[in-house]
Amino acid sequence: MDEKRRASRHRVLKTGTIQFDRRVYRCVVRNLSDTGAALELFYTLNIPDKFKLVLADDVGRDCYVVWRHENRLGIAFTARLDRPAHPRTS
Repeated sequence: MDEKRRASRHRVLKTGTIQFDRRVYRCVVRNLSDTGAALELFYTLNIPDKFKLVLADDVGRDCYVVWRHENRLGIAFTARLDRPAHPRTS
């Protein structure tokens, strides 16, 4: 099988939120790369083609849907990483 992605994805299990129009939906990030991710959520029909994905570590990325399948979305990132909401101190 030929890999069509620009960057290889790594399996992860992270929580995140899909945010758009003052709405927030919880999701699970199943795999992740620098260019996109696969998300799992209860219901995908309410999710627009463009939204912001915010991971549990406060990182937000603008993205768009590449594919939809039942309760999964394949997304590609459109913007660079936002800064974390709260700076971390060492």
